[in-house]
Amino acid sequence: QVQLVESGGGLVQAGGSLKLSCTASGDTFSSYAMGWFRQAPGKERDFVAAIGWSGTSYYADSVKGRFTISRDNSGNTLYLQMNSLEPEDTAVYYCTADPSGIALKRPIAYWGKGILVTVSS
Repeated sequence: QVQLVESGGGLVQAGGSLKLSCTASGDTFSSYAMGWFRQAPGKERDFVAAIGWSGTSYYADSVKGRFTISRDNSGNTLYLQMNSLEPEDTAVYYCTADPSGIALKRPIAYWGKGILVTVSS
């Protein structure tokens, strides 16, 4: 059974940095596409970033240049380095994984439970 567990969230001041991690288990993830979504209070869940099986990455315009998605060589751990954080980045961040390997495929097969990131002004 595939499981995704996010870590690294918390409270940070505007302008600061935070690095999220997602540990995947239950399969071999090197060929999976993996990504991050977020949901701010009272808003819909939005795409943040994704990385395909080949390593090609994609970003939402709102985070481009500030966030970086990466994965370790085994493919079992996904990261999201978040710099220059803004109060608008406050949200629950969700890790995702899909066995197709296609970064922008919808719907996505697997989701983590999410982790809260709060950016204070």
